[in-house]
Amino acid sequence: MSDATPPKHTNALIHEKSPYLLQHAHNPVNWLPWGEAAFAKARAEDKPILLSSGYSTCHWCHVMEHESFENEDIAALMNERFVCIKVDREERPDVDLIYMTYVQAATGHGGWPMNAFLTTELKPFYGGTYYPPVTKGRIGWPELLKEISKIWTEDRAGVMERARQSIEKLQAHIESELTSEGEPQLGRVLDQAYHDLSGSFDYHEGGFGSAPKFPRPSALCLLFRLSGHYADSDESQSSWSQEMALRTLRAMANGGLRDHIGGGFHRYSVDSYWHVPHYEKMLYDQAQLITAYVEGFQLSGLDFYAQIARQTVAYVKRDLSHPEGAFYSAEDADSLAATESAHKTEGAFYVWKAGEIDTLLGAHEGGIFRYAYGARKDGNARPESDPQGELKGLNTLFRAFTAKKTAEYFKISPEEVEQILKTGREKLFAARSKRPRPHLDDKVITAWNGLMIAGIAKAGSVLNEPDFINTATRAAQFLHQHLCAEPGKGLRRSWREGVAKIRAFAIDYGCLIHGLIELHQATLDVQWLAWAEALQAELDAAYWDKEHGGYFSVHTDMPDSIMRIKEDYDGAEPSPNSIAALNLSRLASLTASKAYEDKARALLKLFNQTLTQSASAVPMMVLALDFSENPHQQIVLAGDRHSPEFAALLRTVHERFLPHAVILHADGGEAQAYHARHNEAIAGMKPVDGKAAAYVCSGTTCQPPVTTSEALVALLGS
Repeated sequence: MSDATPPKHTNALIHEKSPYLLQHAHNPVNWLPWGEAAFAKARAEDKPILLSSGYSTCHWCHVMEHESFENEDIAALMNERFVCIKVDREERPDVDLIYMTYVQAATGHGGWPMNAFLTTELKPFYGGTYYPPVTKGRIGWPELLKEISKIWTEDRAGVMERARQSIEKLQAHIESELTSEGEPQLGRVLDQAYHDLSGSFDYHEGGFGSAPKFPRPSALCLLFRLSGHYADSDESQSSWSQEMALRTLRAMANGGLRDHIGGGFHRYSVDSYWHVPHYEKMLYDQAQLITAYVEGFQLSGLDFYAQIARQTVAYVKRDLSHPEGAFYSAEDADSLAATESAHKTEGAFYVWKAGEIDTLLGAHEGGIFRYAYGARKDGNARPESDPQGELKGLNTLFRAFTAKKTAEYFKISPEEVEQILKTGREKLFAARSKRPRPHLDDKVITAWNGLMIAGIAKAGSVLNEPDFINTATRAAQFLHQHLCAEPGKGLRRSWREGVAKIRAFAIDYGCLIHGLIELHQATLDVQWLAWAEALQAELDAAYWDKEHGGYFSVHTDMPDSIMRIKEDYDGAEPSPNSIAALNLSRLASLTASKAYEDKARALLKLFNQTLTQSASAVPMMVLALDFSENPHQQIVLAGDRHSPEFAALLRTVHERFLPHAVILHADGGEAQAYHARHNEAIAGMKPVDGKAAAYVCSGTTCQPPVTTSEALVALLGS
């Protein structure tokens, strides 16, 4: 809705909690939420269902709302001929997944807003994404509505039959891609992943493919493991794997994809050189990028990567955190250019005129700042990055020149440049804080919180930032209390303003278990491992296909689900099956439970075809295979975790890149007893001569305990 227009209408969405649905609550369209009431209305009135799915920070969702859903005449047409349902894809990923799968199969592409037309049996018979309000190049929305309505009236039998056939064929195709024949061969899969990633790598700009460019942090983490895989067999491939990842991390951090004033990363770059982004900021991107930058620091030893991770954590803590500890979902790309503006525009909060910078910093220091950050008097967006001319005269900041190059140009010292840039960022941040902020989607989504718990916990342990670990702990405590039907049980998908009613999906379980494992590794507090195991049992009970194996994305008793899908593609988020495979392998190593190991292997076997033929499409699943097939290290630390000697040993482990290792705590109490359930050897591990000790084990063999960091480094072998 236009920010300057008072609402004239109110529809049923006003009773929802989703920020996206509430954005549409004053449209003249008679929107209904997804549910039996809407389905019954469609059956009673014998109308097709118009399902429109999006999310609150979606730019083109806002565009279509303003152009069509706020238009009285178009809304009247929608209300007359359809039962209109709005879905927040972040709140109901199950609904969005099914109909987006159909739209992608039918049209060859997807995106949001996603608009699908359904029979009263909820089967789709037509769909697409954004439609303009008038026909221009492609059919306009009103014309499409009339055509769909005509077909529904004049060819009902044909519509119903085509809908039935399309779903049957799509379900058959989905199932045909899964096979439990043959075991995935680690070497072959890793070779295929290397071939795919190196073949699509942009040598000049970093990243993979051409515009638009997405971060894909799981692919970067895979490259770090490929570097280790080839270390003893092919030095060239080993070094190039690491360089591709590090170069991409550098390019993203230096480019406009990163917010150089406030921290955090935008969704993706519209160009191939990471300059002009799509300006929304998503929690799941921050979470996974923190992990990638931390691993980049572990492998390179360069503080640059550590600082980017710290700055990203700082952004999340400042702008995406609930006071009680959980993390919000996203910030919008669009905002008002000024308080008196009538309409929001993309990137308005983040871009600068050269004159603004000079006014804030003074002509001399402003000139130095603009030189370093590529800000020009006529704006710095290249034509191919700004086809609509929306950024004309405006600047998206990026690191055009290093402090050293800037110092050489202005004939001052690099230290002076760094101070000018630091002061400049602080002044621009203060000035920007007075601008109208982008919309904040303050839903708490379990899956994304799980990813952020993992990222911040890992950053805290590797970078020696106890406050980060406390932040991750508070988020886990929030989810335990507020995102469960009862504390720790009956997981829910999302929470807002005290309400968490939607059951969690497989991805929520997978990501939260992942986060709890990382939190356990950071704290060695066994309560988090115990909760991870309890959630794994819930996941198995509700989502595991007992006949063929694999996890369905939607619970097995979902009444309005017309397709059964087992996702494997690792896109903006990892797929439920990929993250579950990794979790199961890590739980097997942590608990010495053969049941976890067997289930992980069965899962990887089911997706053998995808792993073998399209490894780069499932980087998280390749990580799971890599962990599962490599010899595991169990590093057992014995002693009081609060003692300086214990802390030194733990620090030695955390600062090293050990992708096939897990840490266990022999505390002489609860944690040691927990681990000893399946691993009797741990029961006898204890400090040596009163000093904290480390036992490094692989398989059934453990090295003699050591008590110094130097001796532990030698045992770890890197």
